[in-house]
Amino acid sequence: MNRILLFFIFSFGIMVAQERENDTLTEVVLESNRFINPSPLITPATQISSGDIERYAPTEITTVLNETPGVHVFSGALNTNRLTVRGMGARTLYGTNKIQAYYNGIPITSGIGETAFNIYDPESLEQIEIIKGPKATTYGSNLGGALLLNTKLPEKNKTTFRNSFTVGSYGLLKNSLQAGYRDDSFYINLLSDHLQTDGYRENSNYDRDAIFLDAGFQLNDKNKIKFLVNQLNYNAQIPSSINETDFNEDPTRAAANWKAAQGFEDNKITTTGLTYEHLFSKNIKNTTTLFYSYTDHYEPRPFNILDEFTNSYGFRTVLAGSINALPFKNKFTTGAELYSDTYNWSTFENLYEQNNNQGSLQGARLSDNKEYRTRWNTFANFSAYFGKWVAEIGVNYNKNKYSFRDYFNEGSNNKNANRDFDGIWAPNFTLLYNLTENHQLFGNVSYGFSFPNLEETLTPSGVINPDIGPETGINYELGTENFFFQRKLKTNITFYYMNVDNLLVAERVGEDQFIGKNAGETSHKGLEVSVNYVWDAFRNITIQPYANATFNNHSFVDFTDGDEDFSGNDLTGVPENLWNAGFSVSHEAGIYFSTTYQHVGELPMNDQNSLYYNANDVVNIKAAYQTLLFSNFNLEINGGINNVFNEKYASSILINAVGFGGSQPRYYYPGLPVNYFGGVKIGYRF
Repeated sequence: MNRILLFFIFSFGIMVAQERENDTLTEVVLESNRFINPSPLITPATQISSGDIERYAPTEITTVLNETPGVHVFSGALNTNRLTVRGMGARTLYGTNKIQAYYNGIPITSGIGETAFNIYDPESLEQIEIIKGPKATTYGSNLGGALLLNTKLPEKNKTTFRNSFTVGSYGLLKNSLQAGYRDDSFYINLLSDHLQTDGYRENSNYDRDAIFLDAGFQLNDKNKIKFLVNQLNYNAQIPSSINETDFNEDPTRAAANWKAAQGFEDNKITTTGLTYEHLFSKNIKNTTTLFYSYTDHYEPRPFNILDEFTNSYGFRTVLAGSINALPFKNKFTTGAELYSDTYNWSTFENLYEQNNNQGSLQGARLSDNKEYRTRWNTFANFSAYFGKWVAEIGVNYNKNKYSFRDYFNEGSNNKNANRDFDGIWAPNFTLLYNLTENHQLFGNVSYGFSFPNLEETLTPSGVINPDIGPETGINYELGTENFFFQRKLKTNITFYYMNVDNLLVAERVGEDQFIGKNAGETSHKGLEVSVNYVWDAFRNITIQPYANATFNNHSFVDFTDGDEDFSGNDLTGVPENLWNAGFSVSHEAGIYFSTTYQHVGELPMNDQNSLYYNANDVVNIKAAYQTLLFSNFNLEINGGINNVFNEKYASSILINAVGFGGSQPRYYYPGLPVNYFGGVKIGYRF
């Protein structure tokens, strides 16, 4: 810890930089959150700018998400991530749920509530917004909240071409190309991205290609259409988690069975959307989006081979505006969203043990299934402004339905099943008081839910369990947002408290078989603090320090599993505290430097609280130089070091791990040791 503090003190003395303030350079500037588009919510939501994203290597967004108070991403690999918000999702064994995510307004959370968010190119994103807790009424009222990803638009009245090339440790190679044009009535943006790495561990190669097209046309003063298509292909080997002995002796090892099977996942994902905007009047606008996506997933695992594809489609329509007839200032949002997908999946024998050490070999079919999944949301929000007071009331109605078809078994062994959940009404109330133009207080009470996925609703024999239902919770939140020193210093302090009833627990009944049950109640209490400052320290030099802190007190209130009573124990998988801090220093000559620090407190690894993972600290640095080579053509050279002090740590923990056949339980996903990257960006515009 002392060497980290010394490093920060030393780094503050380094002369570094920012872009020019004329319009010749545009890439390196690090923006304060106060420059980002405001959230539609009256309560402050966390917005992450493209400048924030550029503090890190351009390979993933998990690192910048971890800066957000109350948010923590467990990252086992580029393709293995678990995002948790205020403890929600921490008990999910693999992947991300408990949140609702959108990509340019298109839902990207599947019909069973799972979200893959780290597949999108960080260099293409303009803003990430995180709404914590179920107050995100217009986005589903999930207990974890909502994640909104928005891509960059081309510069106004410019034709632009940009290319970013990055190389680094462990065979890292990334190239991103952007071409676009925008004027008052038309824009088009084309992005192409390639990312590959050999990986730090055995069996951890990763290869991804993406093409993104976004275009819009203003038909007339009242009508606009937009079209989006995103094609993403990636192949990722899977080293999986390892046991304590391997983690301590050689964290580069893959799990023995995954290495022998040469396990991997191969994905092809197509997402399309067509949006129509209509302005009824200067106060009322409707935005309607039709969307379709296709996912083809093939994954050889040691226990079987999964072959699946999913067709997803639906619409989202939002009417927003204000009511002039009312005697006070107001705004409203109302709308509906339908998401439906058809999920086809089969499993096959994996005969890798008979394949002469050549990895996976597909054998006989073990299952053949189809699932129909539908999620329906309607929502309404109304905000009223009375002097210094603002009151907001909202409600969300959600209806989920699953249908399962077994085409492999016949007769009495057939496991066809249907589950139609009762609809849930989720109200939301917020009150905000503006003490002054720069100081405000707010409070929120909101009700939220998380539905079980279809597999969790099945019993071990494969039939529907009618007793399992959604998790539900009431969230209480108090906070304050303040600006000081001509709005150069911004602070946020939020306290929240949420009790979750009917806790969904995934119980492992086999190496690849989990069933769900409602097993009790959890308490989520926490304090979140963030401080951001923009300091014009010297002539032509800007320093932007920031610090974020999360203090968690999450526990089981009532939780019994079999004969064991875990009531009163700390909630599994939630760090005791989280600290993030850093600063950037920039000079108008085009030089830029930033450093970031992350502390993850100790966390319980099992429900018994008999095993904890120790706290860890990671420091990253990045520097860049940008210059104008000639008219309309600029160049940036950048480089960085991740995990500067070579901290040995686990970047993800598999909670409640179980050892099979007398083997040790595999809890640990090793984080990367010290690693390096460097890149060149060129840009041309006219």
